[in-house]
Amino acid sequence: MDIENMIAFVTVAELKSVSAAASNMNHLQSNMTAKIKKIENHYQQQLFFRSTRGMELTPEGEKLYRQYKKLLLLWEETEQEMNHRELKLRLGIMQSVISENITKAFSDLYEKYPNMSVTLITGSTEKMEEELIEGNIDLAYTFGKSDLQQLHYWPIGSEELVLVGKRVKTTASLAQCLQSESMLILSKNCLYASILQRIYSAHGIHLASKSEVGVLETLLRLASLGMGIALISKTNVREFGVTDFMELPQEYRYIDKFLVTRTNYELSPLERQFFKISQSL
Repeated sequence: MDIENMIAFVTVAELKSVSAAASNMNHLQSNMTAKIKKIENHYQQQLFFRSTRGMELTPEGEKLYRQYKKLLLLWEETEQEMNHRELKLRLGIMQSVISENITKAFSDLYEKYPNMSVTLITGSTEKMEEELIEGNIDLAYTFGKSDLQQLHYWPIGSEELVLVGKRVKTTASLAQCLQSESMLILSKNCLYASILQRIYSAHGIHLASKSEVGVLETLLRLASLGMGIALISKTNVREFGVTDFMELPQEYRYIDKFLVTRTNYELSPLERQFFKISQSL
């Protein structure tokens, strides 16, 4: 086993796709397939099976994934210690992406590196891209992308979206739920807002009004009071204990997540540690 093969295995497991993992690591798909086959031959175990969602881990694959994540985190920690790189993180994170995983990743790294310096900017995907290009941050977590040539987008999976609001569980259909409801959004450039606008248009429903809230917890509270409806991720639903939500039709349900850097930017060991910790929780 070598580090690159471990990274290949973990990347396929997280993206649920050999082709996406190959693109992420700048490898040929055939090379990525050979790496996975080499690991399966080494352990004499089937580690993946194909499903409608892509490449899924078998029970043995889940066990190996957990072990490899621990090994890779230790490797990045070793790289940080031996290379004496500056303890600095400059991140951009969409407010709707901030979760217990991100908070816990910060906590774990601060415990290891008390002198770590952190710059954190929040905003829309568009804002994160602007901050990266201007050099104010070095990496960002986003939903969706603009495919700007100055930036490199690393796919890191997808997120399921749901519709939240006081009436959503008692309404028979999505169209009825949207009718005469105000839209609650985090910001005017929020990707969720554009998706919800597309849903309104697809059903031929006139939008009653739109309210920009700015704070996720406040948005959820207003929705629970019946003051409007909003799109949020299912991760946020679980995190905040929201019970009044509706699953969306397949064409709107999933949104791609990305780790974004400037083109040709090389992640530091500390940045890689942060990314791996946040993905493993």
